[in-house]
Amino acid sequence: MISRIDLRGSLPDDLRSVLPRAELDVEAALEKVRPICEDVRRRGSAAVREYTRRFDGVEPASLRVPASALERALADLDPAVRDALEESIRRARLVHRDQRRTDVTTRVVPGGTVTERWIPVDRVGLYVPGGRAVYPSSVVMNVVPAQEAGVGSLAVTSPPQPEHDGLPHPTILAACALLGVEEVYAAGGAQSIAMLAYGTEECRPVSLVTGPGNIWVAAAKRHLRGVVGIDSEAGPTEIAVLADDTADPVHVAADLISQAEHDTMAAAVLVTDSVELAERVERELAEQVARTKHVERITEALRGRQSGIVLVDDLEAGLAVVNAYAAEHLEIQTADAREVAARVRNAGAIFIGPHSPVSLGDYLAGSNHVLPTGGCACHSSGLSVQSFLRGVHVVEYDRAALAEATARVVALAEAEDLPAHGAAMKARFDWEIP
Repeated sequence: MISRIDLRGSLPDDLRSVLPRAELDVEAALEKVRPICEDVRRRGSAAVREYTRRFDGVEPASLRVPASALERALADLDPAVRDALEESIRRARLVHRDQRRTDVTTRVVPGGTVTERWIPVDRVGLYVPGGRAVYPSSVVMNVVPAQEAGVGSLAVTSPPQPEHDGLPHPTILAACALLGVEEVYAAGGAQSIAMLAYGTEECRPVSLVTGPGNIWVAAAKRHLRGVVGIDSEAGPTEIAVLADDTADPVHVAADLISQAEHDTMAAAVLVTDSVELAERVERELAEQVARTKHVERITEALRGRQSGIVLVDDLEAGLAVVNAYAAEHLEIQTADAREVAARVRNAGAIFIGPHSPVSLGDYLAGSNHVLPTGGCACHSSGLSVQSFLRGVHVVEYDRAALAEATARVVALAEAEDLPAHGAAMKARFDWEIP
């Protein structure tokens, strides 16, 4: 059901080239999304509605979801689901509220200061996927950090569902209502990203687009970067588990399956120095997958080239592998798991020990589940309050402090053959300073 990669003996110099990874050809998708985005730029809402009819099978009279639909979705929400969402929101607020940054003023010299101010983005567009699964949790993960950052204007967009009268799934609408989000659009795919970036008659343009989506969403975000800010180009979800012989194979298999459930392209990787654990996990996978609801989807994901069990000599080698892999989600199920986790450099989120599964992070840990995929965790972070803030330096020098700096600025300006820079300094002193 799942392949093995044996790296015992020695690790290759280029580890990333031998590790399993989903292939996502965003460049190829770009060729198809460019004309869609351009059409939306030119024709606005009419183009969005046409593509929605073509790709989603519905053509809503209005792209914006009526307030009455949001209210009805919340009123009809299963009480158990409402309770879970409210607790998810509460925990996420606790974590993200502590991420707020305070302005810092540094006294560089007497009379000269630089203050770093943190200013929220004015308006953001938050994408919530549809398709095989319903993701009210993604509403929470996008909206909470934006609200805690102080963003004043939020627009949520999610694909319309034919079975729900051309509106996004009611649980998504209910989550928006719980969070106080009033501006929600029934639009998905590349056309919705273009709508947010360029604006239409119904939707004002935004400054930043965040949230995961399929390859068409990722391609549109790449194409429109610069027109609008983006968080990342999300690819298929990933889980890596670093485990030794102390790990419970039942837990490991269940966690691999939990992420394989998302999509046939989802990646599930176990890195271990225990052949016995690998064998027991393989047996558990066969037994547990047979009992799941989405057997075919999970089986295809586990059999795909993006999933596998990687055998290594020891935990040192295992750490080298997971740092090279840079997983979206990384579980550490080893003896001294906390100490091992402290040595991980590259991961979107790290889950320590047997009682911190990725599923907890997906919904209720308080952490954010919008995370870098495809190895991007080696240079990028997950969504947070900081994603919605801009650092602005505010410079204030008095006359004496400027005078003290002028000669050095003039020297550097002349070294760069930019004499007018130095002249702008000297002009403030009636050319007193040479």
